[in-house]
Amino acid sequence: MLTLNNISSPKGANKPTKRIGRGQGSGQGTQAGKGHKGQKARKSGHVRSGFEGNNLPLYMRLPKRGFSNAVFKTKFAVVTLENIVKKFTNGVVSRDTLIANKLISGQDKAHPIKVIGKAELKTKLTFEGISKFSATAEELIKKSGSEIK
Repeated sequence: MLTLNNISSPKGANKPTKRIGRGQGSGQGTQAGKGHKGQKARKSGHVRSGFEGNNLPLYMRLPKRGFSNAVFKTKFAVVTLENIVKKFTNGVVSRDTLIANKLISGQDKAHPIKVIGKAELKTKLTFEGISKFSATAEELIKKSGSEIK
């Protein structure tokens, strides 16, 4: 039976670490596993990634082009019609009622709301203070007789 006191790693799973730069007796030879001379053969020779030693690094030489509007993009708290149908039987669907029914939480509480989805509404609801609707969601809402304010 396999228990914690007789379990062992498979052969070759644990290799001893290669102790570089620890003299001739370490089994690494004259260069101690560091190759021939150069900055990386020295004791403190490791440099950050992208460093090119007296050259301007590649990431600084390449042109910076283009524009990204990602910083200014409007983030929406997305709510599906399926979830609204499950939580609401009638009444008003607003930011406060969505938060109370736990359909919006965390950072989404501060974001504008967008309703998406393809669920059929069986009851009449009133949507207040909601910024956006997908085309299909808006069509289904109006088809059910619900109103958007």
